[in-house]
Amino acid sequence: MSLNLQDIPRVKTITKEDFLKHYFKPQKPVVIEQVIKDWPAYSKWNLDYMKKMGGDLTIPLYDDRPVDYKDGFNEPHAKMKLKDYIDLLKREPTKYRIFLWNALKEIPALQKDFTFPDFGLRLMKGMPMLFFGGQDSHTFMHYDIDLANIFHFHFEGKKQCILFDQDQNDFLYKIPHSLITREDIDFKNPDFEKWPLLKKAKGYKTELNHGEVLYMPEGYWHYMRYITPGFSMSLRAIARNPKNFGKAVYNVFIMRSFDNIMRRIKGQQWIDWKNDQAIMRTHKHL
Repeated sequence: MSLNLQDIPRVKTITKEDFLKHYFKPQKPVVIEQVIKDWPAYSKWNLDYMKKMGGDLTIPLYDDRPVDYKDGFNEPHAKMKLKDYIDLLKREPTKYRIFLWNALKEIPALQKDFTFPDFGLRLMKGMPMLFFGGQDSHTFMHYDIDLANIFHFHFEGKKQCILFDQDQNDFLYKIPHSLITREDIDFKNPDFEKWPLLKKAKGYKTELNHGEVLYMPEGYWHYMRYITPGFSMSLRAIARNPKNFGKAVYNVFIMRSFDNIMRRIKGQQWIDWKNDQAIMRTHKHL
């Protein structure tokens, strides 16, 4: 048995009006296959190019180890020179990923390789973020702290994406005071005996190829797995739904601080309590 996932619709190109009407307003995901063919990045951006442009930069790396109470919010697990990391990606599978890296600040020349597309939403121009991963590395199922509208542009290779909207929270084993589900759920091959409510969750799936962009609506849960080594760039627009905007403000200014304080006071006990609560709260719906 597998997760209840439907394919994310795909279009070759799309007008701003059609995007707003068919995807943004109803808050549905879509893959746009050929929107960036005129970007220099479309032909230039691959791992070798990134190595050439920023190889000597030291970059923060993350893997899929469980959250530890000693780790601050989004603390990296290791650091490495970008050129060494890209060599590692090309040589062998690795769990290390680059996550939320504002590379365009550190390598300003990359900004000449793309233009901000007009989807009818005001994109945050100071925050293009890059994400890299090795073969079979993955993110935890999570949603973004600001519940933004996200345009996720993929480069080199293939990436698997699984999405759920916030209406599925009751079935996903969400960790309280957090933005993730239980970290021991394998969304590539879930154990339904251990996590029976996942059978009720209804989501979306796709595989992204070089040059394709995935639109993820506000607050959508996402799990990303690199089928081959590659990287992506996310552009974001703030949440327009007042409820989501309110949640974003709460997450950034209250939830994150509260969680960090509780980690300092309670230590690992706090993390363990949250993990237990994820099961108890979800199994209430059995």
